[in-house]
Amino acid sequence: MTQFNIFVENTYKNFNVDEQKIYSDTVKMTQYIFKNKNIILNSCLKNYKYKTVSFDIVLVDNEEIHRINKEYRKKDSPTDVITFAIFADSEETEKFIFDGEINLGEIIISLDKIETQAKENNLTFIEELYYIIAHGILHLLGYDHQNENDYNFMVATQNKIKAEVL
Repeated sequence: MTQFNIFVENTYKNFNVDEQKIYSDTVKMTQYIFKNKNIILNSCLKNYKYKTVSFDIVLVDNEEIHRINKEYRKKDSPTDVITFAIFADSEETEKFIFDGEINLGEIIISLDKIETQAKENNLTFIEELYYIIAHGILHLLGYDHQNENDYNFMVATQNKIKAEVL
């Protein structure tokens, strides 16, 4: 059985969230994903042997995600989520597994954007946050939404993952 090493950090000191609850619910979402063999068989983990999968979630404000978006994506605006998919985006010869552990990368989420989008989408803050966390995990696994089929798959899968913990 796969172990999960997930680190959740809120760097937005003026925005209170329950990091422990987000952590435990993210573990549940990740367990759900890993029980779905089709998701894993079509991910960047296909054909790899591992015992542990790790990734980080960093919660930030609009100012910080704007800075990151501008620096790394050349987009001069805040966004809801940015993923740095270390394992998925690496060349095959550069995909490292240390002591049976794969580091998938990092999900950076703007709590300001989540709050705004929750209101726009008629969702609770937690519903929107978990939808975006699910989105980030799928990106870390190598999924994208460059065409309509991929987009529809991601949206449907995100909703199923989110429903698993709400």
